[in-house]
Amino acid sequence: MDNHLCQVLDRGQMSGIDISCHIFPEEGVEQKAEADMELYPDLEKRDDSKRLALFLKRTTDIIGSLLGILLFSPFFIILSILIKFTSEGPVFFRQERVGRYGKKFTFLKFRSMYINNDPAIHKEYTRKLISGQQDGKGADGKGNCSYKIKDDSRVTSIGKFLRKSSMDELPQFFNVLKGEMSLVGPRPPIPYELEAYDIWHRRRLLEIKPGITGIWQVHGRSSTTFDEMVRMDIKYIREWSVWMDIKLLLKTPWVVLTGKGAY
Repeated sequence: MDNHLCQVLDRGQMSGIDISCHIFPEEGVEQKAEADMELYPDLEKRDDSKRLALFLKRTTDIIGSLLGILLFSPFFIILSILIKFTSEGPVFFRQERVGRYGKKFTFLKFRSMYINNDPAIHKEYTRKLISGQQDGKGADGKGNCSYKIKDDSRVTSIGKFLRKSSMDELPQFFNVLKGEMSLVGPRPPIPYELEAYDIWHRRRLLEIKPGITGIWQVHGRSSTTFDEMVRMDIKYIREWSVWMDIKLLLKTPWVVLTGKGAY
């Protein structure tokens, strides 16, 4: 190629040529790599056009997470004591998750499982769930989508309550405060989930930060398939507004209190 170019271009023109290589899709090339933003110029343009709205979203995240930490501070103390007294191990469960643009961060939850359990169980379950092979059905036996295995023997006695009430999610207010998550957004996946993603599934990772609650958590949860969950996330991304976030936040307490779809 260089020889052919040298035949038609002089030295000055050759020195001005800069060749770069980008591989799409990035999946399968290097799982640890973040998204190559050269391939997504439309996202940067969209963010520039919504700069004020994104500023308001971040402001809401900071205020909301601070209020959440203060409001639920008694629960942080009580739940920490119960977790320590009912099973061995740390109070908080730390797990690597994937955020916007594929950037990894440490995801916080109250520990609801016994320590030293085998993650391969959930890994295989999730792979089948995403591919639609989970016994032809979902966690509840009705073809529905849930990332938490129903009647999981690895879950502690207090862990069952934490999961049913969604109180295991409270430490994620610190993820929001740090800017790794938002109050509202798609559920952040575990890295090994990405191995089972189709190309179009990855859109839910690129366009917005993951959240504590979201359109799937409020309107779908375990009553949808994985593909339907992704479509709901994409719908949220397309139609997102500050007012939409406020409506989802106002609906979340009722979903938590009823425990619909929680395991």
